[in-house]
Amino acid sequence: MAFTFGTAAQVAGLLFSVLGWVLSVVTTYLPHWKSLNLELNELETWTLGLWQACVVQEDVGRQCKAFDSFLALPVELRAARLLMLLASGLGLLGLLAAGAGLDCLRVAEARPGLKGRLLLLGGGLLCAAGVAALAPVSWVAHCTVRAFWDESIPEIVPRWEFGEALFVGWSAGLALLLGGSLLGCAACSGPAPPATGRYAVAGTQDQCQQLEIKNTNLKI
Repeated sequence: MAFTFGTAAQVAGLLFSVLGWVLSVVTTYLPHWKSLNLELNELETWTLGLWQACVVQEDVGRQCKAFDSFLALPVELRAARLLMLLASGLGLLGLLAAGAGLDCLRVAEARPGLKGRLLLLGGGLLCAAGVAALAPVSWVAHCTVRAFWDESIPEIVPRWEFGEALFVGWSAGLALLLGGSLLGCAACSGPAPPATGRYAVAGTQDQCQQLEIKNTNLKI
């Protein structure tokens, strides 16, 4: 397969998509969406995720407890849990569809139009997964900022701040969007030139036949 713009876009898009999907799965299960440091006890740190809340104490270590009820969560965390699961599912489907549409694989090799449609479908699903990952992360960040600067809350009350999972989620969403866009551009650029492997084999066979003829003449 010749190394063209479409080939480079497919490779780069697939790498970014895989990276974004892995990061989205990690973001979904990380218990670090919000963090809280208590001024009265600096050795104790609270973290809040989509599935559990954890407390880290210097002398005890990390202790986590799963949420008792989904309905007891704030609305942004409930929406974030559903959207992050949706992002992971769409990302997986997008990777499967885009993988089947890659020029380097022989899936539906005799139907280049089908491969192009699969590649375009995979790119669209990956872009949708990127949006589904960016939306809840940004929403939780917005609610955290709004609560942090809420003047109606007394200053003595501890306030939640950004956790590491938010930055991982932003990276996941951007990587999925970039990967899906590159795959879509590769699909729209047209199929790559046919692989030159069969021509190389034919040329090798011709050279071998010529060498055999030369060797025969030398023996004669």
